[in-house]
Amino acid sequence: MEIEGLKNCQLCELYKTRTHVLEGEGDPDAEIMLIAQAPGEQEDQENKMFIGPSGKILDHLLYVSDISRKEIYLTNLIKCHLPKNRRPKQREIIACSRYLEKEIQQVDPKIIVPLGYYSTKYLFAEYGLKEFTKKEYPQLIGKVYHVQNRIIFPLSHPTSLIYHEEFLPENIENYHELKKMMKKH
Repeated sequence: MEIEGLKNCQLCELYKTRTHVLEGEGDPDAEIMLIAQAPGEQEDQENKMFIGPSGKILDHLLYVSDISRKEIYLTNLIKCHLPKNRRPKQREIIACSRYLEKEIQQVDPKIIVPLGYYSTKYLFAEYGLKEFTKKEYPQLIGKVYHVQNRIIFPLSHPTSLIYHEEFLPENIENYHELKKMMKKH
């Protein structure tokens, strides 16, 4: 989906190190929008969402839950690759948020799934949900939050499973719940 101004964005310093500005992809009429943190190095090089190691994990989670990439919309909080996969800076989040807000308006999903801490933190602030610390974040994963005729359903970022395979069954269960929510809406 093309968002006006995104391809040539220079609102923060990331434009100096990126190869591409990664636009969201998938069904522009999707009921579900997954929002990750930022493109990885491989995504930046090939200009496609979730094609690196975390993409393989995401594809597995979707497959075992009978969810197709064709029926969801994937995007990132930060649209450019973060050097050395560092954490996003607040000014980068603020700069990119205008584009994410446009995507949310255009897709108008019923269910928004923030993947990971930063996407969840941003959405909770944007929708006036409770503030939380990094220590409290794991307690939010897999919980349903109803706000402004939407569901916010925070999940772990697939990358976390590279380091913590023991959480795979819990993640599969959460994606099964996501599929059930899709059927209801």
